[in-house]
Amino acid sequence: MKENVVKEKSYKFALRIVKAFKFLTQEQREFVLSKQVLRSGTSIGALVSEAEHAQSQADFINKMYVALKEANETEYWLRILKDSEYIDEKTFTSIYTDCVELVRLLVSIVKTAKETRNKQNEKE
Repeated sequence: MKENVVKEKSYKFALRIVKAFKFLTQEQREFVLSKQVLRSGTSIGALVSEAEHAQSQADFINKMYVALKEANETEYWLRILKDSEYIDEKTFTSIYTDCVELVRLLVSIVKTAKETRNKQNEKE
């Protein structure tokens, strides 16, 4: 079976987000921002998994695009957590780098899928 890089990376990222959530709620006693980053950060992988069994190319593009939006939102919450000093610079840099990588992968996937769809439509 072919390896799905974005699925694997988004799953590992979700695990990091869950661990960050546990740290933020248990150690920092922060509950509002951590819940936001938990929701957006874990939904990326869920949407990527859903896209694997999309009903159509349009459905695939839509799910991947929503995953991209969630990744972008997660970037925002991570910046807020760093700037409000709930997470330190080292932690932020590590997890933020993974998030940016996911954004880039998802942008590429959405762009390629749209181009493929447009080429197919031109042939019809």
